[in-house]
Amino acid sequence: MQALIPPSSDAFAQQARALAARGHWPQLADLCARWLQASPGQAQAHLLAGIAALEQRQLASSLRHLAQATTLAPGDGEAAAEHARALSLAQHQASSLVEARRGLPLCAGDARALGLLGVVFSRASDHVAASAAFAQACALRPDDAGLQYNLAASRKFLGEFDGARAAYEACVALQPTHWRAQSALSLLGKPTTERNRIATLKALLPQAERDTLGSLHVHHALSRQYEGLGDFDAAWQHLLESKRVHRAQLGDVAARDAALFDALIAAFPTPLPASSPDAPIQAPIFIIGMPRSGTTLVDRILSSHPQLESAGELQNFGVALKRASGSATRHLLDADTLARTAQMDWPRLGRDYLAGVQPLLQDGAPRFTDKLPHNFLYAGHIARALPGARIVCLRRDPLDVCIGNLRTLFAVNTPYFHYASDPLDTARYVLQFQRLMAHWQRVLPDRILELDYEALVDDQEGQTRKLLAFCGLPWDPACLAFEHNPAPVATASATQVREPLHRQGIGRWRRYAAHLGPMRAVLGV
Repeated sequence: MQALIPPSSDAFAQQARALAARGHWPQLADLCARWLQASPGQAQAHLLAGIAALEQRQLASSLRHLAQATTLAPGDGEAAAEHARALSLAQHQASSLVEARRGLPLCAGDARALGLLGVVFSRASDHVAASAAFAQACALRPDDAGLQYNLAASRKFLGEFDGARAAYEACVALQPTHWRAQSALSLLGKPTTERNRIATLKALLPQAERDTLGSLHVHHALSRQYEGLGDFDAAWQHLLESKRVHRAQLGDVAARDAALFDALIAAFPTPLPASSPDAPIQAPIFIIGMPRSGTTLVDRILSSHPQLESAGELQNFGVALKRASGSATRHLLDADTLARTAQMDWPRLGRDYLAGVQPLLQDGAPRFTDKLPHNFLYAGHIARALPGARIVCLRRDPLDVCIGNLRTLFAVNTPYFHYASDPLDTARYVLQFQRLMAHWQRVLPDRILELDYEALVDDQEGQTRKLLAFCGLPWDPACLAFEHNPAPVATASATQVREPLHRQGIGRWRRYAAHLGPMRAVLGV
């Protein structure tokens, strides 16, 4: 009987690329396994196996295959880009940056690979590199709406608002149903009666309302357009409608949030030792608080100081804690993770966090800010792992905080932000935040400076001096001119913090006062 001749590597490669093009990931994984069995050491087989595993969220397998692919073919730009993407998704941001920078010159003619690298750079807060990579990709593929959207977002983070608008407009011209671009475009600039996007957005509503994401973005965009025109009743109705379908899918948000806050308070029942006045001040300054409470403003003020660099909004501390805990649960912070921190090696956690952040810094300043608002959940862990770190918490009128959170489109798949899909859930979350911060003040004596947003607006220099003194920094007048800070801003405040300090955000809730009775009752104000 004649022996069967195994397919050649070219035949395997042809079949594998066809499966990848159709998104048949399990079949691609099986084919690559047979390919590697027949021809071990094939870089393309490892590359495609890594992509198949990555698309199925099998990160460990993906990283093994893609590391092997880059070892076997170090000059392959696609392999470098996919490896960087896998490292980024696995929250190895420092390693992903190293690989992305290595792979960038190898991807000069590959729009898809450049787009992947742009996302990696963006996730690591290197928005200058991200914008350049997306611009290269768009030059190669100007008809790709997704690339145009990513280019627009990176330009917005860099304060290049005209360029951002041009790219958003190119995106929606190519794909009118790119809902994220439609809403992002509606938030750039103030609408006028002569120039607004209401007619365009209303024309899109019938199609947008066929799916949750479309309804969310288009109604939200309409809300912001009507708000800009001063029609706050219409703005409120579209705001509620934007969240209605998504909220119906979330279940009892308030109960889940309360359980997490209860677990955090139970994990730190007694005060930690007060910090010694002689203890060295460590590099990080954590800026925490409810989203939309002024955290980005304080980050801009501090990072205007010549001794400080903003590292942006980092997930690094939560990721380092999760890894150190050994918890395998899906969520970054939950009861299982907290329970496993009882025997944590706190100094090692601090060292791991600092080692992970250092490669992400670019300016060489001796200290840095880590501005992730929800790090208020980790204040106790931060105090234990980094005894010399400073923690600054922003406080703001709770009604303005509620309106600010409701007006913002947060990541819908992130449970930290599920509260913002409903006015009453938002009010309940603010109360939980206040309860937790009162607990942290009891158990972390002298570790947290609570800074009042309204006081900062009314007494900019006095509050800035107080802030710098708490952080162990000498006075520098550059901190009063934060609007000239050229660093990127990758938050919802990207436009506001490029303006001088003003009072326009104070009392914004009054515009919606007629609709806030139930929310005010929950807050007790």
